[in-house]
Amino acid sequence: MDLLQGQLQNGLLDQLTGQLSGASKEQTQSATNLALSTILGALTKNAAQPQGLEGLFGALNNHDGSILNNIGGLLNGSAQGKEADGMGILSHLLGGSNIFNVVEMISKGSGMNRNNSMNLLMKLAPVALGMLGKQKKEQQMQPQNLWSFLNNSQEEVKKQMPQQSLITKMLDRDGDGSAMDEIAGMGMKVLGGLFRR
Repeated sequence: MDLLQGQLQNGLLDQLTGQLSGASKEQTQSATNLALSTILGALTKNAAQPQGLEGLFGALNNHDGSILNNIGGLLNGSAQGKEADGMGILSHLLGGSNIFNVVEMISKGSGMNRNNSMNLLMKLAPVALGMLGKQKKEQQMQPQNLWSFLNNSQEEVKKQMPQQSLITKMLDRDGDGSAMDEIAGMGMKVLGGLFRR
């Protein structure tokens, strides 16, 4: 998470906030933390199965981190190609119906409206996959190394914030939308500030 958040320093968070109509910087920060932790959880969950790990390992050949050289273009929508296809990445990671559950979760947790939450999630998915691909390339990871990296990262997040289990529960649901009221009742406002220091 520190690696991912580091990509949004140097004014890029302000730039992102400016593209989200009516959003405050505080809302953008909270929503960003929720989005990144959810993407990390989804990646780890998918990679827990051998077929999922193999698929992710192969996909990272196309997400080698080069997109991180054009974060500004990614955030303003000018970046093109599969590496920048946020909706494609989310559909693969979360499944179509779960995307809207995640958007609802981010919206409830940050106070940001649904349209901005969806926009943000689509922009951050390529950042997360690009960072993971960069780590895979730089560390010359094999599939098992990739799994260990993801699992250890997820365990560290859980230690720092027990509320992360709410996200895991949501990802395990069948995506029918019925989980959202339950999750909201479990303290989504707490989730919105998980990474604030």
